[in-house]
Amino acid sequence: MTTERGTLALSQHLCFAFYSVSHAFNRAYRQFLDPLGLTYPQYVVLLVLWEQDDLTVKEIGDRLFLDSGTLTPLLKRLESAGHVRRARDKKDERQVRISLTDSGRALQAKAKEIPKQVGCVLGLPLEEIRALTEQVAKLRGRLHDSASLSAKS
Repeated sequence: MTTERGTLALSQHLCFAFYSVSHAFNRAYRQFLDPLGLTYPQYVVLLVLWEQDDLTVKEIGDRLFLDSGTLTPLLKRLESAGHVRRARDKKDERQVRISLTDSGRALQAKAKEIPKQVGCVLGLPLEEIRALTEQVAKLRGRLHDSASLSAKS
């Protein structure tokens, strides 16, 4: 009985640790994103576009590990706020291309200090943050590969 209780203890579940950390990160980012009128999901969409502008919805979704059903409402809100433009691809009408507006580009300068500000909130050295990020990316890759294999079975 003790073994079962131990393995079913909430504190022993890695997925719950990530779940609760995700919520804590959203709260930490909120104080810096609210003044910009952005939510965290909108911010990560903009991060992708600041790296490379004029992408398809699918390309953005692939980078963020989001499907179009989740991404489309985010993009519509960003468009309504005047930060992005959505347009059908001229070569392939089935594809929707997303590009930054002047307002979306201007937000990049305003958001420039956010990673440093969040780093201060975390109280971790940059090297430790990079190492954690790398470990989490490896775990995400394994989970993604595992899910892909399961879907093919």
